Amino acid sequence: MPSQINSPSIGASIAKWILVDPQTAKVVITGKVDVYSLENVWTQIRAQQNSWLQSSGNHSLTFDATNISSLDGSGIAFLIDIEEAQQKAGGQFSLVGLNPRYEPLLKEFDPISNLFPVPAVKAKRGFIVSTGMATQNLLDDAKGLITFTGHLAADLFWSLCHPNQVRWGDFVNAAVQAGIAALPIVGLVSFLIGVILSFQAAIGMKQFGAVSFVGPLAALGVVREMGPLITAILLAGRSSAAFAAEIGTMTVNNEVDALVTGGLSPIRFLVVPRVLAGILVMPILTLYADIVSIFASMVTMLAYDIPFINFWNGMLQTVTIEDIGSGLIKATLFGVVVSAVGCLRGMQTGTGAAAVGISATRAVVSSIVMIVLVDGIFAYISYKTGF
Repeated sequence: MPSQINSPSIGASIAKWILVDPQTAKVVITGKVDVYSLENVWTQIRAQQNSWLQSSGNHSLTFDATNISSLDGSGIAFLIDIEEAQQKAGGQFSLVGLNPRYEPLLKEFDPISNLFPVPAVKAKRGFIVSTGMATQNLLDDAKGLITFTGHLAADLFWSLCHPNQVRWGDFVNAAVQAGIAALPIVGLVSFLIGVILSFQAAIGMKQFGAVSFVGPLAALGVVREMGPLITAILLAGRSSAAFAAEIGTMTVNNEVDALVTGGLSPIRFLVVPRVLAGILVMPILTLYADIVSIFASMVTMLAYDIPFINFWNGMLQTVTIEDIGSGLIKATLFGVVVSAVGCLRGMQTGTGAAAVGISATRAVVSSIVMIVLVDGIFAYISYKTGF
């Protein structure tokens, strides 16, 4: 005689776990089987099945559906879960008494192995493969950058020949976003740079009794290098990321593809106004940063009893128009780099929820790398030409 396991009464139990013998068991389902009646049944039946399957031997399980009055998708899922656990343990499973009207629904999930795929284990890449892939990605990125630079140069020349067709509204919005809105942070950082640079230089110069030379040297360093570089890095973290996120969102929403479908050039429509804005605002912000940093340095030198007039006279003798022009030319190049790289990364945005964030991050990193590269090239040219 089959012996019923003393399984706890499962609600108004629609399911019974019956142990025929140590190797044979039966699950009997009666009544209406839906998500509500299975609320506590599913976990308890599965717990009893797992406990039974842990014993040694060849286990055979029968699922008796003869007395089921109605069955929905949750009941089919319950049946499949029991069958999958049985097959996974190497046992046998049989279904009896299921009303033929439910068989089409059950066949939709056959074979059930497709519902429980084995997790694919990715093979670890070797050093050579990883190096090759990194090199390929670098070459692809360089190719995309060169291609984009060519298109941008052609469209900037086009904008000079057809100024009436440039989207000046976008140009003004980008200039306000990248320029006026950046004044507070540029001013704050520039002031701190001027103070820190003067204090650190004065510590060393004081040992040689040359504190009076700190102001002119700090002003020269700010005008030629620190002003353009700090401003460019701030805009890289601020405006370049904003351009990448804005154009990246348009790319994800297929708005860029819509422009191409409509016969419009995305570079002329989206990139050119932002690059022109970067060319305009970067020298202005750099000049503003130079003034704030020099003023901060003048205030700092008061702590070393260097009056404003001495600082001013020393700066006029040291800093020339060529130095200021060199810094502003460098700043203009930085403006092109920051705005163009941000737009490029935005247009390279992939798909998915994280794509825009990845593009913004890549824009910031790429902009800073390109700024350093351009700065190094410009420094070499200045060394050779004396400009």
